[in-house]
Amino acid sequence: MLRTIDVRGQNLTPGQLRAAMPRAQVDVADAAAAVAPILADVRARGEAALREYGERFDGGSAPSLRVAPQQIMAALDGLDPAVRAGLDEAISRVRAFHQATVPPPVSVDIAPGATVSQRWIPVSRVGLYVPGGLAVYPSSVVMNVVTAQAAGVTSIAVATPPQRAFDFGAHPTILAACALLGVDEVYVVGGAHAIAMLAYGAQATDGSELCEGVDVITGPGNVFVAAAKRLVNGTVGIDAEAGPTEIAVIADEAAHPGFVAADLLSQAEHDPLAGSVLITHSQALAGAVVQELTGLVEATTHRDRAVQALSGAQSAVILTDDVDQSIAVANAYGAEHLEIHTANPHAVADQIRNAGAIFVGPYSPVPLGDYLAGSNHVLPTGGTARFASGLNVTAFLRAVAVIDYDADALAAVGDKVVALAGAEDLPAHGEAITARVNAARR
Repeated sequence: MLRTIDVRGQNLTPGQLRAAMPRAQVDVADAAAAVAPILADVRARGEAALREYGERFDGGSAPSLRVAPQQIMAALDGLDPAVRAGLDEAISRVRAFHQATVPPPVSVDIAPGATVSQRWIPVSRVGLYVPGGLAVYPSSVVMNVVTAQAAGVTSIAVATPPQRAFDFGAHPTILAACALLGVDEVYVVGGAHAIAMLAYGAQATDGSELCEGVDVITGPGNVFVAAAKRLVNGTVGIDAEAGPTEIAVIADEAAHPGFVAADLLSQAEHDPLAGSVLITHSQALAGAVVQELTGLVEATTHRDRAVQALSGAQSAVILTDDVDQSIAVANAYGAEHLEIHTANPHAVADQIRNAGAIFVGPYSPVPLGDYLAGSNHVLPTGGTARFASGLNVTAFLRAVAVIDYDADALAAVGDKVVALAGAEDLPAHGEAITARVNAARR
């Protein structure tokens, strides 16, 4: 089921290790070519285009693309109490963590009379995409909305694909999560056309405004959503181009094979392109995990999907010489989710540089982070953890510098500014300084 990649006895560079890593074959560039006309069409025709793409890709569209507030509240009234309790707990924990991570303002006295400050200002309006497809994701509502609210965003629009089972309306659990968070602007629009609506805004067929454009779009989706986000980046801000989910597990002889197998399966059930990777220097442990996994897969609800994922090119057991090489492999892979099941997991975690989120020890599994650990589950995929972060409050904040010099402080550095302006052949820059310095001397 899981193929084996053996890097033992090889002194591979980071680049060579990256080339050896198992990855799903997802071509965002090809998808972008298909998506570009959709974005242009929605920008030009608004609701009429949105409905046409809903018919083409989802099989239909709701009578009203914007969900009525009373329908959102009705969904909350009908929510399973156990699910509501879970969402309430998730909201509480995610909010506590994200509020604590809002960066404070900074003010520095550079010199007498010279102060430079930095303020973090939230964007005015955000669009949050909540995917549909093979599963329902109220947890993504929590992760996106709570983070934006913690950053101080006050105008929030949620877009989510129509569900055939609910007469092409939004899934009630998605609506209930929005209600719990006080979000009353929800659109039953999915895919690339939803990203276009959020980025450019859209007029209704009667000429009124259906949806106002936003400043930032966040949230995961399929390859076409990722491509659409790539193309609108610059018109709006985005969090990342999310690809198929992935988990890597560093494990040694101390690991519990059943735990590791269960966690590999937990990501494989997401999507046939999901990646499940075990990194270990213990052949015995690798064999035990594969044996456990075989039994679990046969009993799981989404067996066919999981088998495709675990048998795909994106999943593997990677055999290493020792834990140090396992760490090097993990840093080369840059997993969205990285679990550490070793005798000294904290020491290993301290050496990880590239991961979307790190789950330390046998009782911190990825599904905990998916729902209510308090961390965010919108994370970089496809190795982009080498340079990208998971969704956090800074996605919705802008750092703005405030410069406050008095006349004496400006005069103290005036000659230096004039000299640098002259070196760059920008004399008017220098003249803007000397005009003030000379005026202050009169």
